Amino acid sequence: MIIINLIGILMLGGTAAWIGSRFHPHAARSISLVSVSLAFLLILGYLANNLSTIGVTSPGAWLEEVRFSWIPAFGISVHFAMDGLSLVMILLTLFLGVLSVLVSWKEITDRKGFYYFNLLWILAGIIGVFTALDLFLFYFFWEIMLIPMYFLIGIWGHEKRVYAAYKFFIYTQASGLLMFLAILSLYFIHGRNTGIYSFDYTDLLGTQFDPKTGLLLMGGFLMAFSVKLPVVPLHNWLPDAHTQAPTAGSLILAGLLLKTGAYGIIRFAIPLFPQAAHTFAPAGMILGAIGIIYGAKLAFSQTDLKRLVAYTSVSHMGFVMLGVFAFNQLAYQGVVMQMVTHGISTGALFILVGFMYERAHTRDINSFGGLWATVPKLASMMLIFALASLGLPGLGNFIAEFLVLSGSFQANMIITAIASIGLVLGTVYSLRIFQRVFQGPKNKEWNFSDLSWREVIIIGSLVMVILWLGLYPQPVMDAVKPVITAVLGNL
Repeated sequence: MIIINLIGILMLGGTAAWIGSRFHPHAARSISLVSVSLAFLLILGYLANNLSTIGVTSPGAWLEEVRFSWIPAFGISVHFAMDGLSLVMILLTLFLGVLSVLVSWKEITDRKGFYYFNLLWILAGIIGVFTALDLFLFYFFWEIMLIPMYFLIGIWGHEKRVYAAYKFFIYTQASGLLMFLAILSLYFIHGRNTGIYSFDYTDLLGTQFDPKTGLLLMGGFLMAFSVKLPVVPLHNWLPDAHTQAPTAGSLILAGLLLKTGAYGIIRFAIPLFPQAAHTFAPAGMILGAIGIIYGAKLAFSQTDLKRLVAYTSVSHMGFVMLGVFAFNQLAYQGVVMQMVTHGISTGALFILVGFMYERAHTRDINSFGGLWATVPKLASMMLIFALASLGLPGLGNFIAEFLVLSGSFQANMIITAIASIGLVLGTVYSLRIFQRVFQGPKNKEWNFSDLSWREVIIIGSLVMVILWLGLYPQPVMDAVKPVITAVLGNL
């Protein structure tokens, strides 16, 4: 029942934060921190108690599973399960969830109760997506993620927040509806073939249909997952949403919501439609390579710090698309590592940009320069994560990108060679961030404080994780190995 407990703690905590804000102005943030921390400690306790079994389960087996009937007349059940991949993503979700509350501690001053309600319900929705095995339930949690994030951007965002919120909502809702149509079609096709109408993932695996139908249905799933990833040319919502969202919103968007797209491809799109996945694979790898280079190019051309970091996400998620359709173990290990390390490194960059905006009230790169002497702690942290973003050996992103390129090279040498240009471009835009903001002549005389103890704790924890992932990534790879074996074994 640990999965239901985690989701329940977050939902109840969010509701309690909303109610508690009516009695004390700081109650919402305290209740939220306690709730997310409790959920995080719960999953850490589970990890400690089951460390010996994680990674040695048989392919396709679940670490935890709970299932009971919900709407039996339509074949809908409450079916949650957790394997190594789900566990890794839940750990990432709750770790970044704790940081998102701490980041919002002083930034959010208006309608705190409703803010923390939305924040915790987003986290609950994300955990639901990472664990739901009934496709109706999966879609339910997919929508739960969408609506609170819409409010988060639209109410607590910056000057163009309403436009960005509408854009995010339309892109995600439209693509989500296509996925829902594909789910319904799969439901009826399976029922017609077997006489059993079910939304359950384990029942739907192995459903038979002609190649054109399979490609069409996979396209419905891929559209939703590609928008969330995002894949070029479906990425247009991302820069605006990131730029206008509050700091915690950007952290959750980059660190977690994008990963639901990658998770969906690995968990649902490929296993449910293996033949269609093979047909689409060359196009998928090409789209990944385009995203890597295009995102890097646009990142370099930005003058808004937040928008620049947003486009780096487009580039980094291109590695996920490239690796997913390479169909080998090296590439899949790299994809999972990229999901985790991108969440840490890019999330840290958004947090640091948020700290700068709180002090300077601008994100324009041309307004800065020579800030190293003024804020050496902040500059040092920015340097570490700029180096992580460009893939410096010793930091987690290097492991991820090296494994993805090594695996994709086995599948297609030409596409991989083109995609590797993105590593050079990544170096250019990452160093540009640091050089233009913290080095060179001062464009304006700034007088603001360096990182506080709260901010040092937030960024310091992210530094430790990105170093650990760069120096000792084996636990993550061991945890997801049975999952990767199961996915590849069904192709």
